[in-house]
Amino acid sequence: MKIALIGASGFVGSAILQELLARKHQVSAIVTTLSKLPQHPQLSGVAADAYQAGQIAAAVAGHDAVVSAFNPGWDKADIQALAVKGHDAIVAGVKQAGVKRFLEVGGAGSLEVAPGVQLVDTPEFPAEWKEGALGVREALRRLREETALDWTFVSPPAFLHPGERSGKYRLGGDQLLFNGDKPADISVEDLAVAIVDELEKPQHLRRRFTAAAV
Repeated sequence: MKIALIGASGFVGSAILQELLARKHQVSAIVTTLSKLPQHPQLSGVAADAYQAGQIAAAVAGHDAVVSAFNPGWDKADIQALAVKGHDAIVAGVKQAGVKRFLEVGGAGSLEVAPGVQLVDTPEFPAEWKEGALGVREALRRLREETALDWTFVSPPAFLHPGERSGKYRLGGDQLLFNGDKPADISVEDLAVAIVDELEKPQHLRRRFTAAAV
């Protein structure tokens, strides 16, 4: 497939990029700084501003699917507002370009730990991540109202870390996955496997899913 990947040089985006290239997909990596991208015959870099719908539309036009691993940056004081602004611009750009398939990578904060209780609303949720998590939760709420796109939203488990690609994972829906009595984890490499599997064989159209280590 021909995939447009927004945020391809970030922590999650770079893992998705490597997985896509390993599976022989053609990738347009949409980033702000082209020098951060690797060299690869199946990869072309596109410089675009994620907050500008017109630039996103031009960059993603003609692709089979768009994957957004956009993150405003955890160091931004206004990360909540920026997360929503970026989401809105990216969705608008994808729709303007006429691409139907859209997959967005979010966070674990909006996953439920009990009926009606989301992780981000619990006292244990780290304060330094809360503003970003609230922004991503709002992005998911808005995405759920989308009828023009064949969207999928991906939430990692509570713990996401660099590791190894086992190629194995287990899936969940809107509830936080656990490993015994502790929140589950996954390597970013295996999260990328789950994401590319969903692109190749969609199982969660207009739904959110989460994935964790087996």
